[in-house]
Amino acid sequence: MLVPRPEPYHHRMVPVSKVSSKPTKDRRPRAIVLGSGDRPNVMENADHLRKVITQYAEIVVWDLEFEQDLTDIEADLVIVLGGDGSILRAVGQMGYQQRPLIGVNLGKLGFLADLSPDELHTVLPSIRHGEHKVVDHLMFECRLHRAGKVVAEQLGLNEAVIRAGLPFSILDVNLYVDSKLVTTYSCDGLIVSTPVGSTAHSLSAGGPILRKSLQAFVISPISPHTLTNRPVVDSADCEYRLEIADSDGNAAVVVDGRVLDNMLPGDQVSVVRASTSFKLIEVPGHDYYRTLREKLGWGGRLISQEAT
Repeated sequence: MLVPRPEPYHHRMVPVSKVSSKPTKDRRPRAIVLGSGDRPNVMENADHLRKVITQYAEIVVWDLEFEQDLTDIEADLVIVLGGDGSILRAVGQMGYQQRPLIGVNLGKLGFLADLSPDELHTVLPSIRHGEHKVVDHLMFECRLHRAGKVVAEQLGLNEAVIRAGLPFSILDVNLYVDSKLVTTYSCDGLIVSTPVGSTAHSLSAGGPILRKSLQAFVISPISPHTLTNRPVVDSADCEYRLEIADSDGNAAVVVDGRVLDNMLPGDQVSVVRASTSFKLIEVPGHDYYRTLREKLGWGGRLISQEAT
């Protein structure tokens, strides 16, 4: 089985179970710290944040390059320094061994990385004493099928996308749910998104917002060439298959922003629920709808400039 591995982000799909013991009041939790060391904000804050973390946790891995093999590392939580892109890379680095994670927002949007650096002092003590909640979120496995064989596959958190390539002609994409034909989309691409990813690329394409803990997928066409196509929400227990009848080899499968492979005529892409889940530590005071309002500028009414 061929699995492209151009970067450490890609992982073979071999589920591995490794459960660490929970921290107690007498033992500091073991923490893996990951981040994008090439980002100025991360490097500027790294030394200070390391001192804060070591007050409440034992750092077993400090990796700001996303390069360390985490397979045999026993840890209670993962702390990511950066933005949402850094969290996606951390999720890819962990593969099937997902640990409870919090993100310290040193990026721009910070929808998943919702914790400010100043809040780390107040959150880590509660984590040390087990006074926190871990919420599981849907992940998926994306596979590219060619001539009856799987030629590429990847674990994902946000979305799998079929995108048109040069010369950027309209694609006709057949969508099958549990082997039953749903419809054929004429579009620039098609997105299959998790609830976590519903506020990412799918949202930009006009898809709905799903609560992150829902067990469902969203199928959203990109610039559909018809007025009757609408996004579809369906169960995470279904298998989703996407097929391009005609392709010049320039259409590509993209998982969480990274190209998995190009598609040839007759290729199929399958998306199914993964055996593992993304484990996000719930931070008090950071509820879901507050994040939508503050991070995405979501308001229920229009306010004129004169009134402000």
